[in-house]
Amino acid sequence: MKRPLQAIAVLVLFGAVKLPLEQRVTQDLRQMKLVEEPLRLGVEENLGQAGLAASLGGLRGLVASILALRAHVEFTHVNWAKVDGLYKVVTRLQPRNPTYWEDASWHMAYNAASYYNFNETLKPLLRQQLSDEHVKRGIAILQEGLHFLPDHPRLWVKLAEIYWRRTYQFKEAGDAYWNAFQHGGLNYTERFAGFAYAQSNDPASWQKGYAILKRLYDSGKPTPGLVTHLKMLEEKMHIPPQQRIPDAAPVWKVPAPQAGPQR
Repeated sequence: MKRPLQAIAVLVLFGAVKLPLEQRVTQDLRQMKLVEEPLRLGVEENLGQAGLAASLGGLRGLVASILALRAHVEFTHVNWAKVDGLYKVVTRLQPRNPTYWEDASWHMAYNAASYYNFNETLKPLLRQQLSDEHVKRGIAILQEGLHFLPDHPRLWVKLAEIYWRRTYQFKEAGDAYWNAFQHGGLNYTERFAGFAYAQSNDPASWQKGYAILKRLYDSGKPTPGLVTHLKMLEEKMHIPPQQRIPDAAPVWKVPAPQAGPQR
């Protein structure tokens, strides 16, 4: 009886020493992007994720592709609930594939929202309500995707575009464009962050926008759009005349009608 107890004690001691070492190694591998972080979902979703992982194993990518194709079929049938439901499964199977988050959001914030907005069989208030709800759903999808891919610039850009074009939340659009730029987004994302901040109703955002655009102006990049938004901010922030840029605000010309038969 004594020897089995000693063996158990040795195993417990060995496990206690081994566990912290394994945890440190796993943490280092995750920092190097060699091992993925565990999915942080709710209790019900964790159970569902574990079930999917256990039942599908290495087939998760294939199944996700098949379900994404099925979602496209439901899109052609304008069955938005099924499109959303299928993409919920797809993004849980492949949460670190940015394309799935983009597509899921695009279907909700643009396709579904526009479908309801222009559906004349519905009452105007209901059309607006359903459209707004699907735009919000598109935003929520991207925010969830950014939980898994917080440093992916394209997801930040897609979020910024919805804020700018669909909800007119310019402060939030500026924040999203700025995050895209900070995580390696193309150069225009920095400029667009300044443009969005300039159009917001938030004085703190005006300061951010002015700092961005003035720095770009001083670096020798005075595009018409940049000058326009800088002049806008000079007015909003009551910049003294002697501190304003010398450029005149560009005059945007409407194209003249073309000669010939009208289509």
